[in-house]
Amino acid sequence: MRPGSRAGRWSHTVVDSPVGPLTLVAVGGALAGLYMTGQRHRPPAGAFGEPAANPDGAPFAAAAGQLREYFDGERTAFDLELALDGTAFQRRVWAALQGIPYGQTVSYGQLADRIGQPSASRAVGLANGKNPIGIIVPCHRVVGADGRLTGYGGGIERKRYLLEHEQRVSGQTLA
Repeated sequence: MRPGSRAGRWSHTVVDSPVGPLTLVAVGGALAGLYMTGQRHRPPAGAFGEPAANPDGAPFAAAAGQLREYFDGERTAFDLELALDGTAFQRRVWAALQGIPYGQTVSYGQLADRIGQPSASRAVGLANGKNPIGIIVPCHRVVGADGRLTGYGGGIERKRYLLEHEQRVSGQTLA
């Protein structure tokens, strides 16, 4: 199954990062996926389409450049066309994730409150785990109710790295 059902030609490329290789997936000129090696809920490689004929073209060059700036501490927000394909509930959760400020965290319960469904923290956690565009749609900024690092599709060590990186750059203290 493809990561999304948006029409168009699917392609992918791999870029290096401090958290390991990142597979970028695109469809119709928009970024549809960012997957880490060994990531939970990572679609099979065949779902990513063919290797990009032009990895320096759209949207790969912009995504790779913005990711490089993020990891260099020069970018705190992404400006990319995204093809987030999921259920209506998942898309609401993913939109709420994009509203979490850089360098800050919220709990699953707080995120459920933000989407107007305070009793849906478990469902929010499931939708968070199915986020197809990690880092850029910052699911790593969601923590347990007690502030502990909990479930992250890319692994707790990567989550810790991303949060500590953002804390260092922003001078914020994690909640």
